[in-house]
Amino acid sequence: MNIVIIKYNAGNTQSVIFGLNRLGIDPVLTDDPEEIMKADKVIFPGVGEASTTMKYLRDHKLDKVIVNLKQPVLGICLGMQLMCAHSEEGDTSCLGIFDLNVRQFKAEGNRQYKIPQMGWNTLTSVHSPLFDAEMENSHVYFVHGFYVPLSKYTIATTEFIHPYSSAIARDNFYAVQFHPEKSSATGEQILKNFIAL
Repeated sequence: MNIVIIKYNAGNTQSVIFGLNRLGIDPVLTDDPEEIMKADKVIFPGVGEASTTMKYLRDHKLDKVIVNLKQPVLGICLGMQLMCAHSEEGDTSCLGIFDLNVRQFKAEGNRQYKIPQMGWNTLTSVHSPLFDAEMENSHVYFVHGFYVPLSKYTIATTEFIHPYSSAIARDNFYAVQFHPEKSSATGEQILKNFIAL
């Protein structure tokens, strides 16, 4: 099984590598289009800022590579947001795999919310081969100040200020807002399920 992690200016590639190592998988970290295209599975990680990251992807022609992939692809955190059409972060045009707009969390009402959301939160309404039925109401680890709204692509929901998409899917593209590599046994199983797709 040839698992490739797309190498770019993202901050969490090492933790994703360690997460896969724990499953006995030795992934390849590369920005080589040919290696990415011939992989069995591709992981598109991301911790960073949308506009500078999209500039990097375009400068290295990785934007065209990603949107044309035919094998299962998993976007993580910023990787998920960059798969959408547009992000309010830096008013950024993104990859457009999902025709969705990424929005910034804004505190509503009288409650005091700490933005970005950092820490554990709950998955609900899970429905996808990425998740097991018993993952309903399980906890995963988030760090993000921007979110993807609920849509026809939503395969898991989380509530912070209001409900939003904690995971989306379309064709061979899957994406999660949380960090499976930091989400204990639930996250480990999600990575296993992705590899088994």
